Amino acid sequence: MQKFTKKAKVQQIIQVLEKLYPKAPIPLKHKSPFTLLVAVLLSGQSTDKIVNRITPVLFKLADTPERMAKVSVAKIRSIIKPIGLSPTKSKNILALSKILVEEFNSEVPSTFEELESLPGIGHKTASVVMSQAFGKPAFPVDTHIHRLAHRWGLSNGKNVKQTEKDLKRLFPKELWSKLHIQMIYFGREYCPARGHEVRGCPICKFC
Repeated sequence: MQKFTKKAKVQQIIQVLEKLYPKAPIPLKHKSPFTLLVAVLLSGQSTDKIVNRITPVLFKLADTPERMAKVSVAKIRSIIKPIGLSPTKSKNILALSKILVEEFNSEVPSTFEELESLPGIGHKTASVVMSQAFGKPAFPVDTHIHRLAHRWGLSNGKNVKQTEKDLKRLFPKELWSKLHIQMIYFGREYCPARGHEVRGCPICKFC
């Protein structure tokens, strides 16, 4: 079997992902930086499918920080209950909405430092918002991308923080945001955590 150098492997991965997903839409339904922020917060330890089923109901009730800040925690939780960690997430959604109104003129901030200061917003969520809402270079790494990077021999990082550093070093900055989404789709369709057939995988077969 041909052995690829890491550089060649990276180029091959880019080609495969671009061929399979030339236009990869953001998996979470949203219509503004605020609705994206809330959707990504909700997606933690849940699936995009469940989140996309719930958010239209939530955003019909409140789709701006001003409106959300006036909704009770109990009401938010009653809507997002099917999503994991709903008690904590409902409190965080209300708290961050109030902070956005009071401290950020009802606008979602566009810096990592400010985003990560909001309740329930970690680095991965901030990276998604920076990338998809504001078009700034970011490579959000969740557990799935962490798994793919390790499986493909791109990182031996023991945590997502190290994996993010490795991927940013290997891939061109202008591709980070798109690659993040392409890898999510690829992992779901071709490279699942369980029951994975290496020989039939367009990337694992050479990685």
